[in-house]
Amino acid sequence: MTKIRPQYHFRRTRHGLDAWDVRRLVRLSSNLPVQMIRPADIAELHQNHWFDSEENLPTPQKIIEHLRLIEACDLSFPIILDQDGRVMDGMHRICKAVIENVTEIPAVRFREDPLPDYVNCQPDSLPYES
Repeated sequence: MTKIRPQYHFRRTRHGLDAWDVRRLVRLSSNLPVQMIRPADIAELHQNHWFDSEENLPTPQKIIEHLRLIEACDLSFPIILDQDGRVMDGMHRICKAVIENVTEIPAVRFREDPLPDYVNCQPDSLPYES
């Protein structure tokens, strides 16, 4: 199995900023049925997905970091969608698929969203070491 770098899916909720550990999402979704989806139909392609605070601005360096992650990602791994079809993991793969004109990619979708790992958290306070 490929080792996944520590990373989080963040979402604003009524509690504040909640976070899901992507490594746990991968484990929890590993037995979900895989479906093929059209990456061009993903709503988050048209939203501010990565740069969601004044501390996290889309500087050229930050964009370069995301471009490197897009280039390095593997389209064979399913993206993870929440129960409403929103991306919980896989935006770099979605971007790569769109750039490469790939019309379908594998995805899994939770029937019921897992609880967050961190509630009302600060991204800089989360563990990012393996």
